Amino acid sequence: MMKKKRSLGRGLSAILGNNTIASTTDIRVKNRPLIGSKNEIEINEIEINPFQPRATFDQEKLHELAASIEKLGIIQPITVRKLKDTKYQLISGERRFRASQLIGLEKIPAFVRVVNDQEMLEMALVENIQRENLNPIEVALSYQRLIDEIKLTQEQCSERVGKNRTTITNFLRLLKLPSEIQKGLSAGEISTGHARALISVKNSENQLNIFHDTIANGYSVREVEQIVKDFANSNYKRTSKNKNISISNPLPFFQQKMVHDLSKKLEKEVELKRSKKGKGKLIISFDNDIDLAKIFEFINT
Repeated sequence: MMKKKRSLGRGLSAILGNNTIASTTDIRVKNRPLIGSKNEIEINEIEINPFQPRATFDQEKLHELAASIEKLGIIQPITVRKLKDTKYQLISGERRFRASQLIGLEKIPAFVRVVNDQEMLEMALVENIQRENLNPIEVALSYQRLIDEIKLTQEQCSERVGKNRTTITNFLRLLKLPSEIQKGLSAGEISTGHARALISVKNSENQLNIFHDTIANGYSVREVEQIVKDFANSNYKRTSKNKNISISNPLPFFQQKMVHDLSKKLEKEVELKRSKKGKGKLIISFDNDIDLAKIFEFINT
């Protein structure tokens, strides 16, 4: 009794359907690989996927994968589509493809599919979204492309990738952040939790100031959420540009909050300079004697 073939993942099977894969009992034509079957294909006959949603590849991890392939071989075949003549185009599995090139493999196991450009884009996006090693912005951009280029609704995206619609909405909201913050999130300088807290800040200047202070002072997600709450209706002034504040000598959150609270009450710029030993000075700016008198009055009350 023949074993039942293992089905594709929910996302890809929803795209491919049952009519896009030819039977593996088809006859080979001029020794070319069967459409829909697993084959060994010459690596130099494969072109990179022009629709690849992944922006960067970690070279260290790529070399680790290459070492694994050299030792164990390729466990999961790549997926390609047939072009004209003897050429193929990569649909998914670019890391395996690149790693195989690094160790000089001449052939690579591959599934050959029959898909048009739109189906290929959708397959590449869905396959990448379902992987865990994409950064949040790459995932968000993939969802956005499914909506813009494949014309899917958020509900349809949810069905394709097997994710909750709320999850998709939260990823898409990350694209509303300033590009500098998006780059920081992609690079791992802040977490998705930090980024989500910053989304609710209406002023982009405030967003960037809190973002820079978060990196410099090592704020937790809860601390950023508290800052966002405290400065919902007022300006947040960046302090991480001060010389005495750095990643090696961060200003504790409670002190940072006190500086901002004092600045808000006095309506004046307040600066706290503090050494690693805790010694320092508190500087309050004023424009004239009247301002100075108000400061003393506040201190004495």
